[in-house]
Amino acid sequence: VINELDALVNIDFETRTIKEKLTSLNIIRVGTSGSLQKEIPVDSFVASTHGLGLDNLMNFYQHISNEEEKQIMHSFNTHAQLHHGISSPYITGAGMNLLKEFVDGFHSGITVTCPGFYGPQGRVLRMGLTQPQLIDSLTSFSFGQHRISNFEMETSAIYGMGKVLGHHCLSLSAIVANRISKEFSKDGAAAVENLIQKTLGIIEEKL
Repeated sequence: VINELDALVNIDFETRTIKEKLTSLNIIRVGTSGSLQKEIPVDSFVASTHGLGLDNLMNFYQHISNEEEKQIMHSFNTHAQLHHGISSPYITGAGMNLLKEFVDGFHSGITVTCPGFYGPQGRVLRMGLTQPQLIDSLTSFSFGQHRISNFEMETSAIYGMGKVLGHHCLSLSAIVANRISKEFSKDGAAAVENLIQKTLGIIEEKL
C-alpha cells in the first residue's frame, strides 16, 4: 500500500518516470493490536513511537537508521538474542510531527511487527517454537525511556518504507487483547470505532 500511495503522488504514469517535485504524505494507520504491558489494558489506545520489525521487509530496501535507532536496535539484539535464521530486526521512528498530536488519551511505546499470527507472536498449537521466550523478551525490553508496548503485523513496514520515501507516518492501535494479563476486549469493533472517531477529531482539529 505504501508503494502505491507514493506512486500516486510521485510518479508520472504517462511517462513512467519519477516526478521532479516530490510530495510528502501524512499516513496514519488505525488498527488493532495486542498489549505487551500489563498496565496497557484492553480497549485503550497506543500511538507507536517506533516500529520494530521482525518481518525482514526493510532488509530488502536500502535504508539508513539514525543514531537513536541504531542504539535501540543494538540493545534489543543483545537483549532478545533472536536466532539469526529467524530475523534480522530493524527499527524506524514515527513521524514526529504526527506523533506529538496523539498524546492525550494514548499510551506510547515501541510497536513490534511480527510476520505471522501464531509462532511469530509466541502462540502454540501443535508445532513447537524455536523462540519460546519471545513474549518475555519483548515485554522485559527497555532502552532509556523506551519500552515495547504492543505488537501486530504492519507498523514497522509502514514506518520503514514511509521514511525511505519521505513520508510522515503514524500507527495507532486499539488494544483488543493483553498478552500479559490474558484479558480480551469484549467488543473489539467498538474499541476500533472509538479510536477512529478520536483520530478523526484530532486530524480535524490539529492537522
